[in-house]
Amino acid sequence: MSKEKAYKLLAIQKNISNGKAKELIDSGLVSINQNKIKVARVLLDIDVWFDVAPRPETKVIFEDDDILVVDKAPFQTAAQVENLFKRAILLNRLDKETSGVMLFAKNEKFQKKAIGEFKNKRVYKEYIAIVHGKVAQELVINKPISTTKGKTANSRVDIKYGKTAKTTITPMFIEGNYSKIKVVIEDGRTHQIRVHLSHIGHPIVGDTIYGKKSSHTKRVMLHSKITKIFDYEFVANTPKEFKLFGFC
Repeated sequence: MSKEKAYKLLAIQKNISNGKAKELIDSGLVSINQNKIKVARVLLDIDVWFDVAPRPETKVIFEDDDILVVDKAPFQTAAQVENLFKRAILLNRLDKETSGVMLFAKNEKFQKKAIGEFKNKRVYKEYIAIVHGKVAQELVINKPISTTKGKTANSRVDIKYGKTAKTTITPMFIEGNYSKIKVVIEDGRTHQIRVHLSHIGHPIVGDTIYGKKSSHTKRVMLHSKITKIFDYEFVANTPKEFKLFGFC
């Protein structure tokens, strides 16, 4: 059977441009039989049928003269979100499939002050995650992490060369062989939460890099719930996808 690149087939099937098709695949919104397409140029049979998930919207939570705060939607890179607010200065990043609180500075003076808070570990960062397995007690994971950066970043626990990384997890609910947990991090290493949870045998559901594929979701089930900086406290409501696992 004849084959063609995935983005070209998608463009024909959905009557969109090649560029738009490639962007949809790169954003993690395209799948075949619940298997996400990760490479736009992969060769596929020409009679394949694509499913395209609707694109969630990133929404503004709060804004004043100094700070802009958004609830980042999954399937958007930090760069894509940054492009939506070109006059603001990005203060923290989230992985493409992670949703929740992202901060922007509105001016350079506030940016410098905020960077100082992050460097001195005075920013409270709380996440919600759904993980494989039963988490029944609070755990503190204090394992250094190193990151190899190329086209994509890949991190690992690295006792010898890694940088300090501390993650505290607190169980919230257990349903079957899944757990909903609260995660608080003191550092912000690349993929820190995902690496630490995988290291202790509780990878995040939907994390195909550090865990395994899930038939229940097309995204990593990680959400930046609460961020506190200076006298500000920002909350992003838990997405509806979490309810699919019996958790609200």
